[in-house]
Amino acid sequence: MLYAFLGGAIVMGFAVAALMFLKFWRRTREGLFLAFAGSFLLLGVTQALLTLGGFVDEQRSWLYLLRLAAFLLILFALFLQNRRGRMP
Repeated sequence: MLYAFLGGAIVMGFAVAALMFLKFWRRTREGLFLAFAGSFLLLGVTQALLTLGGFVDEQRSWLYLLRLAAFLLILFALFLQNRRGRMP
């Protein structure tokens, strides 16, 4: 029961972070904020599936691919942001 409660709290934290970055994106139209919102959303979905799915061995689940996608999204957005900053 405590595991489900804490998992829900983590999902809520990821959702709040995603909504905050989405708000920043709407204000500035900066693609980096949109990438962070998407990655936090992916991390929240991953945690929700992990909590609700009842995976016995977390290390062997396919959910790490979703986490990898979230972090790759951030890296790709940072790469594009830095590349755009160098060009006149």
